[in-house]
Amino acid sequence: MSNISLSCRNLVKFLGEEENRVQALKNVSLELSKGKVYSIVGPSGCGKSSLLYLLGLLDQPDSGEIYIGEKQSAHLTEDEATRIRNEHLGFIFQFHFLLKEFTAAENVMLPMIRLGKLSDGEMKARALELLEAVGIGHKAERRANHLSGGEQQRVAIARALANQPEIILADEPTGNLDSANSEKVFELLKRLAHDRKITILVVTHNPAIAKASDIVLEMQDGRFI
Repeated sequence: MSNISLSCRNLVKFLGEEENRVQALKNVSLELSKGKVYSIVGPSGCGKSSLLYLLGLLDQPDSGEIYIGEKQSAHLTEDEATRIRNEHLGFIFQFHFLLKEFTAAENVMLPMIRLGKLSDGEMKARALELLEAVGIGHKAERRANHLSGGEQQRVAIARALANQPEIILADEPTGNLDSANSEKVFELLKRLAHDRKITILVVTHNPAIAKASDIVLEMQDGRFI
């Protein structure tokens, strides 16, 4: 059985209208192993976020192949891409996008509701378990807008884990936090990756986060260097 959870081959992506379009990705290939934390670093505009959105099936490449495990996952219909995202991928963004009037537990339950495989009781139990895992189980019934920034990002991590994904894609997941909270949140992600054999790919400008990753990948001008 392969240890590769996510890979791509020769990804090409153009951005913008025909007369002004820019090549964001230039034949990018990548293989990511289970249980590892990868950071992608590089200057703004080098293609980091474009790559993350393609790998997360949130956008389509102009050419190239994407594999979730061994399944070819580029150029899918929106329904097919949505199903794979719900079943195999978790997402964490710089802005956590929690529903402020919902409790921490209710926010974590949202991906499970979309997937539709668990009963209400099972979803609640799993949400509480995940909030315990990220260290804020005691605030499960607190509304998101009554949590600190670091606590909200922990809820976002628990939500990303809700459907037991093999892969988590994170775009500047600590960019909104102070250095102390950034370090705590990233160490939590790293521990979860190693303990649960999850692949985590982080786009970051934070050198401390990159240094703490298992593997650092540097991008420039739409390709790895």
